[in-house]
Amino acid sequence: MSIRSDRWIRRMVAEHNMIEPFERDQIREVNNERVISYGTSSYGYDVRCAADFKVFTNINSAVVDPKHFDESSFVAKRSDICIIPPNSFVLARTVEYFRIPRTVLTICLGKSTYARCGIIVNVTPLEPEWEGHVTLEFSNTTPLPAKIYANEGVAQMIFFEADDVCETSYLDRGGKYQGQRGVTLAKT
Repeated sequence: MSIRSDRWIRRMVAEHNMIEPFERDQIREVNNERVISYGTSSYGYDVRCAADFKVFTNINSAVVDPKHFDESSFVAKRSDICIIPPNSFVLARTVEYFRIPRTVLTICLGKSTYARCGIIVNVTPLEPEWEGHVTLEFSNTTPLPAKIYANEGVAQMIFFEADDVCETSYLDRGGKYQGQRGVTLAKT
């Protein structure tokens, strides 16, 4: 298994429509205004956060249980900016829709720009033949409110290509998050 470069990413997008929409280069400015970078990097792809957020709230005093998830634990918000309360958590999704080829494993990592502000993006794998919008999990580890910008870079995808094809892919086993669109909550 080896990590793949920008040329490989561009080829896989052309052959498999792996990322949609796709930015061929790294974008750092939009309409003469600096943005947190997104698009193709040397050995990865920086994804953007869509303007749909689910912010954790404690107004219903619910218990967070991944087997019996209570949607009232979140407040849905659509905005270009999301404020994460101190020591709290937000779900969002990528602007980009992914179609991972059968020989590829992808890992989602947070961007250092946010990490340096105490905002952590959960490390998430995208398995071979998984498809969908990536649900992003942001934790604000600071005692202060923290800001996330929609339509700007928030995480980087790193692509690993296997030397041989996996026996069972995410699609083969009917993975529960296959084809997800929008912010998808925990499922059992």
